[in-house]
Amino acid sequence: MEKKKALITGITGMVGSHLTDFLLENTDWEIYGMCRWRSPMDNVEHLTGRINRKDRVSLLYGDLNDFGSLLYVLKESKPDYVFHLAAQSYPKTSFESPIETLNTNILGTAKLLEAIRKLDMSPIIHVCASSEVFGRVPKEKLPIHEDVNFHPASPYAISKTGTDLIGRFYAEAYQMKIMTTRMFTHTGPRRGDVFAESTFAKQIAMIENNLLPPIVKVGNIKSLRTWADVRDAVRAYYMLVTTNPISGEYYNIGGTYTCTVEDMLKFLLSISTRKDIKIETDPERLRPLDADLQVPDTSKFQKHTGWKPEIPFEKTMTDLLNYWRDKVKKGHTFWNR
Repeated sequence: MEKKKALITGITGMVGSHLTDFLLENTDWEIYGMCRWRSPMDNVEHLTGRINRKDRVSLLYGDLNDFGSLLYVLKESKPDYVFHLAAQSYPKTSFESPIETLNTNILGTAKLLEAIRKLDMSPIIHVCASSEVFGRVPKEKLPIHEDVNFHPASPYAISKTGTDLIGRFYAEAYQMKIMTTRMFTHTGPRRGDVFAESTFAKQIAMIENNLLPPIVKVGNIKSLRTWADVRDAVRAYYMLVTTNPISGEYYNIGGTYTCTVEDMLKFLLSISTRKDIKIETDPERLRPLDADLQVPDTSKFQKHTGWKPEIPFEKTMTDLLNYWRDKVKKGHTFWNR
């Protein structure tokens, strides 16, 4: 029997690289990763040997903003499954680059789905939206279920609202087997340093190595978040496409541990080797508007698939800090952000 093929857009991101690791370990699928020619390869560096040997992992150059390249990637990979993870995924950056964010995330998703339709392919497709679509949710609507009104609080969140709706439209209009997810805060090793918990961990690792003064610079640390581990997230994505996938369905997915960003930082500081670190607000790290209550109701997805998060918050954050400690010890230099 011919092996199944999976296409992962955004394979070089945190989630894409962890999904690749999961599929290599838990399936016999052939994996094709779409990346731009300028994509940083740090997150898939550990896969270089397999990529060079084409040992179940192949990289294909493509760009969501280039329809021709999407046609090329799809013809080359002929996927049974598509995990659409590629995006401009940084909420704060979206305030500075709103047009690029909207183009990449909304039109890019439309181009990908249109390319699949034009080629008359019928893969099972996961379209990755975001919990940011819910934005500013009143306390009485917590925890957030799937049908809470969208109130996006950034150009990124608006773009992911478009992503979500386009995915559902193509499922309903063209009977394509597409499911949409709104993953709540998820993190772990390889998290980009533009996200709060990762920049905190990076700063702590640099302070421990005397590369920064003992001050962690922060933005809004009063936001409430429910935290999940990226390795639980990619297991959920696998179960999404393999456990009785239902075209047009949409799911909230997330962890079970809820605390403020401030409490998350205090935990990171508690496991640091330095006990003299202070916290200082940096105005440049504040967003014009923030989605401050991100607590999910994940019962719909759990009932459908049986998925539950398994990795505790403490391990996620410890692994994230150790990831940055390792990068610092290897002599990497970093932009202060």
